[in-house]
Amino acid sequence: MSERRAKRTYTNEFKKQIVNLYNNGKKSSEIIKEYDLTPSTFHKWIRYYNNSGSFKEGDNRTEDEKRLIELEKRNRQLEMEVDILKQAALIMGRKSM
Repeated sequence: MSERRAKRTYTNEFKKQIVNLYNNGKKSSEIIKEYDLTPSTFHKWIRYYNNSGSFKEGDNRTEDEKRLIELEKRNRQLEMEVDILKQAALIMGRKSM
C-alpha cells in the first residue's frame, strides 16, 4: 500500500524560485528530487507561470474553458428559475380550484 503524502502549501515566492531554477537550465528531475515535489505539481507550476505569470488556475484557463464555466453557471441559474416557476404554477393551480 502506498503512503499518502500530507497536503502541503507553498508560497508564490517559493514557486517562482522553482520556476526560475528550471527556466535557468536546472533539470526538472533534480529540482523535483531536491525539493521533494510531485512531478505533476512541478510541471503545473512551470506551465502556469510561463503561460500567464500566475499560479492561479483561473488565470490559466482558455477562453473556451471560461465560456463553459459561465454557461454552466447560467444553466444552473435557469434550472433553478424553472423549478421556482413550476412550484408557483402548482400553488396558483391549487388556489384556482
